[in-house]
Amino acid sequence: MPSRFPAVLCAPLLFSTLLLSGCGYHTLNSAAHLPSTVHTLAIPSFKNNTQSYHTQAVFTQAVIREFNSRSSLRIVSADDPDADATLRGTILTFTINPLTYDNTTGQSSTYLVTITTRLELVDRHGKVIWQNPSYLFRQQYEQIQDLASFIQEDSAATRRLAQEFASAAVADILESF
Repeated sequence: MPSRFPAVLCAPLLFSTLLLSGCGYHTLNSAAHLPSTVHTLAIPSFKNNTQSYHTQAVFTQAVIREFNSRSSLRIVSADDPDADATLRGTILTFTINPLTYDNTTGQSSTYLVTITTRLELVDRHGKVIWQNPSYLFRQQYEQIQDLASFIQEDSAATRRLAQEFASAAVADILESF
């Protein structure tokens, strides 16, 4: 007479194995959204629909650097019809809002920077591989002395913000999180 004990133990073990196999972990340099046919990625300059002068150049360069550091893709910094895929971006909004004030000076001491972009990754035939029509990025910054200098092209804060944005956006594209 066969025992039912092993079958009772096998069912939960099989279920656990199937459940854990789809948990979303991948190896380094694996790209869940990118087909294996993508080896060259074109990243033309982002469009800028805001009043923030030259921000698109800083953000585009940050995204290019991030892809170069996190993937083995060959990156082309222009529209290239020979590229396997193209990432297009548009900066839709760029706002800076005060969060806290210094009691002594009455000046703002903490700001919330919010950027909304449209990101779209398409293959060479125009098929959308990944997109986010309203990619929202927020970051809090403390003690910005001169608000006008924050949004200038050469601002260290803008470059830092662009790098943090690029890190988050590239992670979303490559890692599916």
